[in-house]
This record gives sequence, C-alpha cells and structure tokens, in this order.
Amino acid sequence: MTGNTHTTMYVSTPDKRASAKVSRETISAVAVAALCVFMLLGSRLISPSLGSWSQVETVLTLGSFLVVLSFGQGLVILSGGLDLSLPALITLGGVLSTSLVGAANPDALYLLPLMLVVCGFVGSITAAGVVWLKVPPFIMSMATSIIVASATLGMTNGTPRGAAPELLTYLMKSHIAGLPVSILLLLVFVLFGWLLQARSVFGRYIYAVGTNVQAARIAGVPVTLTQFLPYVISAICAGFVGMMLVGYSNGATLRMGDNYLLPSIAAVVIGGSSILGGRGTFLGTVGGAILLTTLGTIISAIGLNFGLRTIIEGSIILIALLLLRDEFFERLRAFRKS
Repeated sequence: MTGNTHTTMYVSTPDKRASAKVSRETISAVAVAALCVFMLLGSRLISPSLGSWSQVETVLTLGSFLVVLSFGQGLVILSGGLDLSLPALITLGGVLSTSLVGAANPDALYLLPLMLVVCGFVGSITAAGVVWLKVPPFIMSMATSIIVASATLGMTNGTPRGAAPELLTYLMKSHIAGLPVSILLLLVFVLFGWLLQARSVFGRYIYAVGTNVQAARIAGVPVTLTQFLPYVISAICAGFVGMMLVGYSNGATLRMGDNYLLPSIAAVVIGGSSILGGRGTFLGTVGGAILLTTLGTIISAIGLNFGLRTIIEGSIILIALLLLRDEFFERLRAFRKS
C-alpha cells in the first residue's frame, strides 16, 4: 500500500506542473494576440490609413523576417542557450545571394540552398564551441559574429554588389489569388515550425534538455545532438532571412542584419518563453514577432526616431520578464481562487 501511494504521488506531481505550464503559456499567447488586435484597431485613431488591410499585409510581410529568425533563436533559447551571431549570418546570406547568383545569373539558382548550407556550417562551429568546448553561448556566438562579419567585409571590400535573384523577388513581392506570396510562405513556415517544436520528438528533446540537462541524459535523450542542432537551425534561419530581405529590398548591405538581434530575443520572451530555457511555444513567439512589427510600423507612422523604438522594445522585454515570472502566475491563480 505504501509503495503504491508513493508511486501515485510521484506521477501526479508532474501532471500538475504540466497543466500549470500550459495555462501560463496559453495566457501569454492569448494576451499577445489580443494586444496585436488592439494595436491594429487603435492605430486608426492615429491615421485612417493605419489598421487597414494593406497595413495588415505590410505588417505580416515585414513580420515574416522576424518570425523566421525568432524560430531559430527560440530553439536555441529553449535549449538553454543564446545566439548573438544572427545579424552577421543575415548579412552573409544576403551578400552571398546577390554576389554569387544575382538577377543576371538565373542559371545559378541551385546555389541558393548551398548558401544555406554554408550558414548552417557556421552555426555548427558555434554549436561545437558551446557544446564540446564548453564556451558560454554569449561569448561563442559573439566571436562567431565578429569573424563572419569581418569575412563578409573582406569578401565585398565594403560594398556588396549585385541585385536580388528573380526567385527571391518573386517570393517577397508577387501575389497569388490576391494574397502576397510572402504571407503564404509565412503560413507554411509557421505550420512547419509549430510541428517541429510542439509535435516532434526532437521538439520534446529540446524541452527536456532546456528544463534539466542531467535528467534528460538519464532519460536517454541525446543531449549533445539536441544542444547542437538548434544553433545550426538558427544559422540557417538567419541566412534565409538575409535572402528574404534581399528579395524585399532588391539588394544587400553590410548592416542589413543589425536591427534584428534584439527583436529576435524580444519576440521569444514576449511570446511566453523563459530566457533560461525549457519553456515556451512557437505560436507565442509568432505573436511576439507580429506584435513588435506592428509596434514598429505604428512608431514609424507617428514619426518617432529609431532610438525611441529601441527604448520601447527594451522596456517591453523588461515588462515581459517581470510578468512571466512564476511568482506572478502563482499570485494570479491564488487571486482567481479567492
């Protein structure tokens, strides 16, 4: 009897924690979605052109860059790490797509996937330093960023050349059945990201490793591979974002990725993920990315400068960190019960 009672208590405790986690993430996702809708509708008070369907299309197109980037960053954070090399990899993907393919060389489109492989290889170097050499993720990814940025500068002599390949221009500027191809691409990517993070074995492994590495290793999770792959995926996502930006702007610059590092972290945190790893949902991250993009378009419409935008984004991260603490949800549940 005693043994059975002990087993029952042992099994029931994780169930309660799991339900609490689901409730916390659900609250965060719903709150972010509601805030997005409120901001879009409220923006019409600033200007009649805001809040229209054309603005929604613009927000979703611009948000697609951050959604793709935040997916990779989110996997890294979920596993307990952090990737600061994303701006340099965005620039690398953009510069390679214009210099090696470009609009004048349509027969070289087969090189585009190879460029993603190059970005993935760079991510594997970061992962090797973090996983095998035990270099802190902050230091290792920053070192990778400096090396890649310097290599890109040397490769271009300070001036990236070439125009966007026609395929990338089509993906970012064309329409199918009245809908932008970029939005359709975003929907496909969100479905893929959700399935990988929330419904795959690999996704469950990342949650386990981010929650407790030693417990995951005892449970038979391939810890090394699970810590390694998120950096590779993050690097590939960053390279792809560089290609998307090239298709959208028809060119590459050496600073094209600089404005995306802080938002990539902010989107993950605002979406309900723990910066310490082990908790979060991709749909919440998508909401965080769209929220930040909506905020950015409204700030631009108002005419506020970029510095103020950065201050607002930093404040949002701080508020999200304070509100997403376990103590806050415990007090919320206690208030609801009372």
